[in-house]
Amino acid sequence: MEEAVRKILTTIGEDPNREGLLKTPERVAKAYEFLTQGYQQDAKDVLESAMFSESYSEMVLVKDIEVYSLCEHHLLPFFGKAHIAYIPNGKIVGLSKIPRVVDVFARRLQVQERLTIEIRDCIQETLNPIGVAVVMECQHLCMQMRGVNKQNSLTTTSAFSGAFLDDDKSRKEFIHLIANKLK
Repeated sequence: MEEAVRKILTTIGEDPNREGLLKTPERVAKAYEFLTQGYQQDAKDVLESAMFSESYSEMVLVKDIEVYSLCEHHLLPFFGKAHIAYIPNGKIVGLSKIPRVVDVFARRLQVQERLTIEIRDCIQETLNPIGVAVVMECQHLCMQMRGVNKQNSLTTTSAFSGAFLDDDKSRKEFIHLIANKLK
């Protein structure tokens, strides 16, 4: 990867031997190793590491989860928030595992639409809850720094399963809770 970065620097007209760029190939390689670490992780294992039997059957919501990912089309960042809820069906999961699942999938080259679905499907398949709801709100630097240059654009995606698809009341409660700043 370091050699590829040197070639990019040369191709854009830079001198990779210039003092300020000497360690750039190494830094970029380390950054991409971190930003794509999700390929070496299994989100299902993350959830299974902290699953507990529990009779709680109301909505569990973790909102405003910070998301950082790379657009697979331009390798530019997109970032924002994820709001995730599930209705347990005999199993709950340690709350910190929900943001960890987000990170596993976000630390891969992504499109926001697929990221939203992967999170929903992982929680649904691993916990087998009555339903899962995922809403993501992100800004994409590929739209803000280049192309259409729309600085204030926000992309919202959603994915629902089970009760959140079948029960209008559950879906409305979820939307109400993520729209309001309850503290």
